[in-house]
Amino acid sequence: MTGDPFVDHRGLLFTVAYEMLGSAADAEDVLQESWLRWADVDRARVRDPRAYLVRVVTRQALNRLRALSRSREEYVGEWLPEPLLTSPDVAEDIELAESVSIAMLTVLETLGPTERAVFVLREVFELPYGEIAEAVGKSAATVRQIGRRARAHVAARRPRMRVSGAEQRAVVERFLAALRTGRLQELMEVMAPDVVLIADGGGVATAALAPLHGAALVAGVLARANQAMDPLATTTVWLNGAPAVRLEVDGEPTALSVVVDGGQITRVYLMRNPHKLTRLDQPAPLAR
Repeated sequence: MTGDPFVDHRGLLFTVAYEMLGSAADAEDVLQESWLRWADVDRARVRDPRAYLVRVVTRQALNRLRALSRSREEYVGEWLPEPLLTSPDVAEDIELAESVSIAMLTVLETLGPTERAVFVLREVFELPYGEIAEAVGKSAATVRQIGRRARAHVAARRPRMRVSGAEQRAVVERFLAALRTGRLQELMEVMAPDVVLIADGGGVATAALAPLHGAALVAGVLARANQAMDPLATTTVWLNGAPAVRLEVDGEPTALSVVVDGGQITRVYLMRNPHKLTRLDQPAPLAR
């Protein structure tokens, strides 16, 4: 412990902001804004610094999320969250790993700002409804209703992700081996017939503008991408609490995350937007 609650709880505060925003850069900005407010507080009057700081960060993240909503509506192609480099230890906290997965963050993007805040604070961080109500400026009864709607919304859209890290890593290694060969049949065998690929180029890098469906189509696209890949720069890494792939395409970094079910890949998330790949060498301070 440092004696400064903000420093002691920084990992938690960053994770709250990141899960609400899907962007490490925006999360860092929120933490900076929150720190400035914390610096002006009479700390002798703060009974629970952790809860107080979570409220401050939540309010700042809500403000930013509402400000960002218009720009995300105008985003070119599919929007995916910013992938983060994590240690294998994050995967050991199953709830945390699932909550920061690319699949979950993509589902959270379909919630409204207040629904997202309530879901994250309740389902991930298990805050009491009273504290959440203070953070989002609603009554506890309203927050309970919002929470029920958000849970139902997420449950209807979240991919099944309950597989062991060892199983996911084995499938990712098989996928990577097939990707390096560029052989269609090998790629198709590691993917489910109804696999979906979602790519994010942000209008800056080449990427499909809409989701691609089906093993044959997805395998064909990945096989063609293999021709532009640097095989020496294609490695397995831990992103957002799960085994994933980092590769170089046309000399530019690319991050590839997957959802595994039944020993096959059911979802592929391909991040090509260079503005979202600046932190692939910086382990993220995720914590609950």
